[in-house]
Amino acid sequence: MKQEAAIKMTRRSTLIFALGTIMFLAACGGKKVAPPPPPPPPTATAPTASLSASPNTVDKGQSTTLTWQTTNATDVSIDGIGAVETSGTRPVTPSDSTTYHLIAKGPGGTQDATARVTVNSAAEPSLSTASNATEEQLFSQNVKDIYFDYDKYDVRADQQGSLLGDAQFLQQHANIHITVEGYCDERGSTEYNLALGASRADAVKNALIQAGVHGDRIKSISYGKEKPFCTEANESCWQQNRRGHFFYEK
Repeated sequence: MKQEAAIKMTRRSTLIFALGTIMFLAACGGKKVAPPPPPPPPTATAPTASLSASPNTVDKGQSTTLTWQTTNATDVSIDGIGAVETSGTRPVTPSDSTTYHLIAKGPGGTQDATARVTVNSAAEPSLSTASNATEEQLFSQNVKDIYFDYDKYDVRADQQGSLLGDAQFLQQHANIHITVEGYCDERGSTEYNLALGASRADAVKNALIQAGVHGDRIKSISYGKEKPFCTEANESCWQQNRRGHFFYEK
């Protein structure tokens, strides 16, 4: 009897051990290994920005050209001008010495740049010089062209000072008659640019009339992209061609 009991006990222990071993192996085989953590997101590159003015010293009433370049920027603006392309050029006519401030924003942060333009006060002409100059000479010395943005014919804010100076000169010289010539850059069809040039010429003419110049002294004509002032295929050159030009009528 004791021998049978011992045998049964041994079998039971063996079975329990076998079951425990199976459960242990099953548990180990079914255990899930945690995936590795995802890599950190890439760090955005900070923007870069540069701004220059050429020339950086002008006489009162003269224009200068701002040139800027940025990288890694999605939002670029210049104080006094507003939102601009990420890189480009823009003629400006500051009435006084001005520091232009550019701000470039992007996913990596903000960067700024400045350019200083010194405006020399216009010297009063001597009586002998003023008396000897013809009206046509005075006209060419004092009347400034009006520049436009690409595919636009509304007078820009930075051109209002030049336009006001033109109107004041014409009011002071009532015998002068002019033709406002509308020009465009080389992009687009001939027909489209003729229409755009006419709109630019009319915009300048209407602004002069609103400033007090009699309309019967002003004619307007469009040359579109014909007779370009500059023939290079770049933005700086195209900007010179997008203008309302004043022609002295003899």
